[in-house]
Amino acid sequence: MDQHKESSQLSSVLHVQICYAKPGMQILHDIDVVPGTTLQQAIMQSGILQRVPEIDLSTHSVGIYSKPKTLDTPLRNHDRIEIYRPLLIDPKESRRRRADIKNIKNKQSSSSPSK
Repeated sequence: MDQHKESSQLSSVLHVQICYAKPGMQILHDIDVVPGTTLQQAIMQSGILQRVPEIDLSTHSVGIYSKPKTLDTPLRNHDRIEIYRPLLIDPKESRRRRADIKNIKNKQSSSSPSK
């Protein structure tokens, strides 16, 4: 009977992890929440918003295991909640700039006279 009681207590807690990273800092914070807890509630309970005040849930995207989710998503046991930083530059624009720089360098090296 004690094992049954113990297993029913275990199912009343979900173990999740809150993740956030930026240059020079990585946070992986494990917390326990009750079933029915939403992604936003877990983030609030974790204390990460006090620890990293620049996190703004109105501008930062969130997800679970690299899949974008909404803040009202209910959690499951062992979910990894990820808080994503806003993009500073559009990835397409970044690739375009790198290609332009590469093309300029190639033109400069091909127009240089050989010794």
